[in-house]
Amino acid sequence: MFLPMIAAVGVLLVAMEARTWWHAVVLGLGVAVSLVAFVRWAARDISRVALPCLVVAAAVWAVGALVIGSDTAFYGISIVCSLTVPQLPRHRGKVALGVISYVAAVGAARLLVTQDPLSAVLIAYVIVPAGITAVLTGLMFPNQKFYGLVKELEEAREREAELAVMRERMRFASDLHDIQGHTLHVVKLKIALAQKLVHSDAGRVEQELREVHALVSDTIAQTKALAYAQRRLNLSAELENAKNLFEAAGIRVRVDREAEVDAHAGELLGQVLRETTTNILRHAQARQVRITLSESGIAIVNDGAREDPPPELRGLATLKERVEGSGGELTVEQKDGRFLTAAAFPHGRSDTAR
Repeated sequence: MFLPMIAAVGVLLVAMEARTWWHAVVLGLGVAVSLVAFVRWAARDISRVALPCLVVAAAVWAVGALVIGSDTAFYGISIVCSLTVPQLPRHRGKVALGVISYVAAVGAARLLVTQDPLSAVLIAYVIVPAGITAVLTGLMFPNQKFYGLVKELEEAREREAELAVMRERMRFASDLHDIQGHTLHVVKLKIALAQKLVHSDAGRVEQELREVHALVSDTIAQTKALAYAQRRLNLSAELENAKNLFEAAGIRVRVDREAEVDAHAGELLGQVLRETTTNILRHAQARQVRITLSESGIAIVNDGAREDPPPELRGLATLKERVEGSGGELTVEQKDGRFLTAAAFPHGRSDTAR
C-alpha cells in the first residue's frame, strides 16, 4: 500500500527539482534507495541493505543541497533513516541523532555556496529536512514495537496451532487404543477359551469364533468411524458388552441402576467403562465386579486387586484429563484388595458434550 505512494512522491519531487539529466539521475538515485529500503523492511530483511542505502542517500542529500540546489534531496535519507534506525539492536537513539545532525549540517553548509538569505536557507535546508527526518524516524519507533507485538502474536498463534494438532493426535491415539486395545484383549480371552474347549465342546468353540469375527468386524467399523470423526459410544451397549465379557471370564457381575444416566455424559462414561473393563481383564484376578449407575456418573468396583502399587494405567490417565476438562471428576482408588474407578459429573452433564 505504501510502496506506490513513496514512489509517486519521489518521482514528483525529481520532476520538480531536476533541471538536467544528471540532476534527475542523482535525485532519482535517492528515490531508488528509499524504495529498496522499504521493500527489504517489509520483508524484515533491511539489515542487509541498511548501510549501503544510508550511504547513498546521504551522498544524494549532500550533492542535492550543495551542488544541485534541491531542498527536497533529503527525501531518500529521511525514508531510509526512519526504516533502518529503529531496527538496530542498540544505540538507536545515538544513530538517529547522528543522521539528523548530518542532515542539518549539510543543509547549513548550503550557506557556504549560495547568496540566498540566511532565514530562507535555514528554513528550506536545515529546519524542514532535519525536522521531517526526525519526525519520520520518531514515528517508526512505536511502529516497530507494534510490529514486534504482531510478530509475537503470530508466533503465539503458530504455537497454539501446533499444540492443537498435538492434542488432536493424542486424542486420536487414545481413542484408537480404546477401540483396538479393548478388542485385542477380548479376542485373546475368547481364543484362550476356545482352545480349552476345542476337544470337549465344539459348539461353544464355534460360537466363540463367531463372536470373535463379529467383534473384529465391529472394531474395523469403529476404526473407520474414528478416522472420519464419527465414533460415538453408547453407554447401554458398553454396559451389556462389559457384562458379557466378565461372565465369559467367569467373573460375577452386579449392575445397580439408581437412575438413568444423563445422555450428555453417557459417551464419556461409556469410555470409562470400556477402559476399566479392559484393565480388570488385564491386570486383576477379579471374582466379582459391581457397576453402579447414577444420574451423574458411574462407579466400578472389583476385587482381586494386587497388593502392590497399581500399574500405570495410561488409558485412565488420559480419560481423567478428558473428564476433568468436561467439568467432571474421575476417581481411582485401591484399598484392601478392591479397586474403585468412578467418574461423576456434579451437574449431571458434560459441558463439552452440550
